[in-house]
Amino acid sequence: MIRIKAILCLLILLSIGTLSTQAQDLYNQNVIQKIEINFTESNWDNLMDIEKAGSEGYLMANWVKVNGVLFDSVGVKYKGNSSYSASRVKNPLHIELDGYVNQNYNGFTDIKLGNGFSDPSNIREVLAYDLLRNYMHAPRANFAQVIINGSYIGLFSNPEAINKKFCGDHFYSSQNPLVKCNPQNVDGSAMGNKPNLKYISADSSAYDNYYEVKSNYGWNALRDLCNTVTNDASNLSREMDVDRAIWMLAFNDATVNLDSYTGAFAQNYYEYRDNTNHFNSIVWDLNMSFGGFPMLSGGGGGGGGSLSITQMQQLTPLANNSTNWPLIYDILNNSTYKRMYLAHLKTFVTEMLASGVYASKASAMMATIDTAVLSDLNKFYSYTQFQNSLTTSVTGGGGPGFTTPGISQLIDARVTYLNGTTEFTNTQPTITAITPSSSSPAYNSSVTINANVINTNTNGVYLGYRGDITQKFTRILMYDDGAHGDGASGDDVYGASITVLSGATQYYIYAENNNAGMFSPQRAEHEFYTLNASAVAAAAGNVAINEILSKNDNKEKDEYNEREDWIELYNPSTVLVDLSNAYLGDALTTLKWKFPVGTYINPNDYLMIWSDDDSMQTILHTNFGLSSSADKVILSSSAGMVIDSVSFFNQSADISYGRYPNGSGFFQVMPTSYKAENNLTSIEPIAISTETILVYPNPSTQYISFDLNENVDIKSIMVSNMMGQVVFDQADYDDLSLDISSFANGVYILKMKSTLGNQYTARFIKQ
Repeated sequence: MIRIKAILCLLILLSIGTLSTQAQDLYNQNVIQKIEINFTESNWDNLMDIEKAGSEGYLMANWVKVNGVLFDSVGVKYKGNSSYSASRVKNPLHIELDGYVNQNYNGFTDIKLGNGFSDPSNIREVLAYDLLRNYMHAPRANFAQVIINGSYIGLFSNPEAINKKFCGDHFYSSQNPLVKCNPQNVDGSAMGNKPNLKYISADSSAYDNYYEVKSNYGWNALRDLCNTVTNDASNLSREMDVDRAIWMLAFNDATVNLDSYTGAFAQNYYEYRDNTNHFNSIVWDLNMSFGGFPMLSGGGGGGGGSLSITQMQQLTPLANNSTNWPLIYDILNNSTYKRMYLAHLKTFVTEMLASGVYASKASAMMATIDTAVLSDLNKFYSYTQFQNSLTTSVTGGGGPGFTTPGISQLIDARVTYLNGTTEFTNTQPTITAITPSSSSPAYNSSVTINANVINTNTNGVYLGYRGDITQKFTRILMYDDGAHGDGASGDDVYGASITVLSGATQYYIYAENNNAGMFSPQRAEHEFYTLNASAVAAAAGNVAINEILSKNDNKEKDEYNEREDWIELYNPSTVLVDLSNAYLGDALTTLKWKFPVGTYINPNDYLMIWSDDDSMQTILHTNFGLSSSADKVILSSSAGMVIDSVSFFNQSADISYGRYPNGSGFFQVMPTSYKAENNLTSIEPIAISTETILVYPNPSTQYISFDLNENVDIKSIMVSNMMGQVVFDQADYDDLSLDISSFANGVYILKMKSTLGNQYTARFIKQ
């Protein structure tokens, strides 16, 4: 893995001005990125057009610089549909840093750049993602200036790619089905022929024209999803994360983002199936949000097709409630889902739009890019149109010919309209005084959550809960009947009990009446309350290093589908252990990597840590790797007190070093038992050594001798105790005996190598 040290550099380009860039953050919104591309071919633009017209392959750049960091041999291609044209200088770009060489910029391999098509403000995409990330998983985004072969091409939006890394970061897996919902052959005449999750056929190949499966498999899973959305809506929550789908639809309606599932072509989103077997909706391609695309339905104008600015300002919150948009139809025709949708829509409008948050962010972004826009000679709109783009509409320009409203011109009137609709004026439930029966419940104990709720149906209050962020929420009814830890019957205090089976239980409350719903917290399920169980700090006796694999060639993969070194911890006790103030280290540094706050190990359970020197990845990835030849793992407190440690050497591929018996025994080589009880047997042969060695006398008090059963010379010898500590290590050892009189009594492992390269392993006892 290429490491890029944090740098601050001053980049000067005469036609652009002075830019301050930070190499450590590709998506810092306060800093315009600088991306330089160099092609050997002077006719690179024509070659890129040819690739785009053909198989959409990449043209290899001689080099690409990202904020001054040089990458050799990089794949570059044009992307986009209506935003691309062979006659344009400034086309959307896809840069693949690892297209030819294994390299990345702080973990990112794909850079996708939008050219500002149909956006006089140049900020629509970045602004929209910035607002959306408060409510669901969405790409980060900022701005980049692009220079190709020394010429300034212009200012681009720089949204994070939806790929393996994104899925790993947000959904804690990456090898599952990932579907890009964009038509391959656009058909404007029939709404059934769109990537709208409508069931087409049992033959999964029937979906090929409307979707792209970006993973190694997934067509059958997509077909099954479409079947559920279209024909089995009552089981929608079995196939989809419904809350994330609802947030997507609420965002689309609030911001009049119609180049989306909600609009005419039902496109520009992804679906990713996580390890819980639920598909998660991911919004994509927001350059035409905030009314930049006015097509609501059908293939063209009229009949709700191309909307006027007034029609966009007054777009109904129930738009496209039709079987041609089966996901919208499912949500709006399920009374609870509809109330959840309207609650989410009102929350977004209140927090981001009516509050003026969007306008403040928009003004700040425009100030950031002002000079870059002025210098952009290939922009689609004039600099004056850019300056007035918040308040003034633009017709034509460099876009598709639509009238693009000013962002605040659209949104301020839209807020007024929505706040006057029945859907927004209906009285919502009020949720207060959310209280657990214990603020620090014991593991495996029952805890009751209470909430005071008014303006609700008696059977309309729910508690959603889960054990950790990788799980889906389970929703159960809360009661005001005096029998569920809720006090007196009918006192508006609702209660429900759950068993605490994790260190940090996440939960929220949802309530509804006949007309409206309400969440607490209002951004649920994206945000939630956390109930921390009582736990003891990590200490010797309640947590142990249990198993290590430092040469993972063919075993387990992490959430990014990569085989990395791993460390297994085990809690042999009957209490919950909190690792928040604990550290892992290696032979060089004891306090090298701190466990994230809220890291627990359940009683008699395991915790897996990926030791891959990639702490930018999510969940548990350390900032150091392990050497299979010789290394040490140290678990310690924040004060540097060692809780447990183990040294190891010469690990063979896919053979781990673990305690046997599990959790308490001596360390020895064994078959891997990832997150499971250690054992010494396997259905696979353990190829540690094919050679035998005789050690005698065994046990011994002073000397041991060894017979290699062949006429070879010894090259090296190493002895370690059962804790993995090396007690003797010598190269060029030429004796057939060893003085062990200074060794402490116990069991030892002897490893020897011959000059022929053979390895010998034996165990002996010093007494």
